[in-house]
Amino acid sequence: MQVPYYEVDAFTNRVFAGNPAGVCIVDPWLPDELMQAIAAENNFSETAFVLREGDHCRLTWFTPTMEVDLCGHATLAAAFVLLHEFEPGSEAIVFHTKTDELIVEKRGDDLLAMDFPSRMPEPCPPPPPEKLIEGLRAEPKEVHRSRDYMAVFDSEEDVRNLAPDFAKLLELDGLCIIATAPGEQVDFVSRVFVPAAGIDEDPVTGSAHCSLIPYWAKRLGKSSLHALQISPRGGELFCEDRGPRCTIAGSAVIYLKGTITVPDAL
Repeated sequence: MQVPYYEVDAFTNRVFAGNPAGVCIVDPWLPDELMQAIAAENNFSETAFVLREGDHCRLTWFTPTMEVDLCGHATLAAAFVLLHEFEPGSEAIVFHTKTDELIVEKRGDDLLAMDFPSRMPEPCPPPPPEKLIEGLRAEPKEVHRSRDYMAVFDSEEDVRNLAPDFAKLLELDGLCIIATAPGEQVDFVSRVFVPAAGIDEDPVTGSAHCSLIPYWAKRLGKSSLHALQISPRGGELFCEDRGPRCTIAGSAVIYLKGTITVPDAL
């Protein structure tokens, strides 16, 4: 089977930055074990699989080791591929996933805006979990929890200087460990560690911002937020808090396009 395949750098307007994602445009839909094998072969933090179905698209995401319930950067990458390679006249793409309907719209010349569910984190009772402190090798000022752990620090420098023990972080329940702080030039910064999914540090994590946006919107008293994920590759996000939903916007650029050959079944 021949599958159109793209590699896209998301949340950036230049290659070699942002978060790279694989995007497979499939027809028919593939078995889970085959999608998992392709994602493992790609070895990106996520590979998106898209099936075009009339006025919407079916979408799911796999890390090298597991399927995930939500992924921002690979959704942005998939929408960029569809809007630039398959449907250049369209202004929006509607994705149907196992858990939600996600809409991605063009915003100006450079940005794509994603409509995602909001996940307001709840404060964890002190003291912070010992394994979290040991894993981050630093004690956060606050710890919150939604799907993920969110460790809040005093400064951007504190987050930049983290050198985690990933084996310790792997002992925590939950998917992501988010470290965040007020930004020096933006509203907030973050780093995201996902050892449970085989990813020590994710370059840019849209789904983590489903928790970061409502937290920082409430703390800063503003609904529009400018964010940086300060991983080594780095990424820029333009965010809006809308109560039960949030908007996450960013740029993307195609690095590679071609065809992969995969078996019909494993």
